[in-house]
Amino acid sequence: MKFENQYLTYEEYRFLGGKMELMPFNLLEFEVRKIIDGRTQRRLLGVEEIPQTVKLCVNKMINDIEKYINEMSEEKQVSGNIASENTDGYSVTYVTTDQILQNIKEVIKSKQAELEDIMMNYLIGCVINGKHIMYNGVN
Repeated sequence: MKFENQYLTYEEYRFLGGKMELMPFNLLEFEVRKIIDGRTQRRLLGVEEIPQTVKLCVNKMINDIEKYINEMSEEKQVSGNIASENTDGYSVTYVTTDQILQNIKEVIKSKQAELEDIMMNYLIGCVINGKHIMYNGVN
């Protein structure tokens, strides 16, 4: 599966110190992009060069969500990509992409206020094509 029109690419994420593997990153970036698109009334769609402020916002949101997912995983004692282990007949069950996506959605729902604060801190004052991307009033 190819992910296009990302606000933050995997290479940029890694450059900023990100440690997540490619697929969890792509799923998380997609979810964060949907949140930002909803809050900005899709003003970033079709923009050729995404502003650095937006990239840093996406990175911060991804890092915060990843941190919350890791905390949830520790509480559930999930280790890496392993969802469960049975030593009796030795079997290992690995976390699926659907499970990762479900965890992401759970975290986003529970941390909505924090994610909104991040967007406000990073994106207030960001202007694209002469318009403030966070503006929700009358034009």
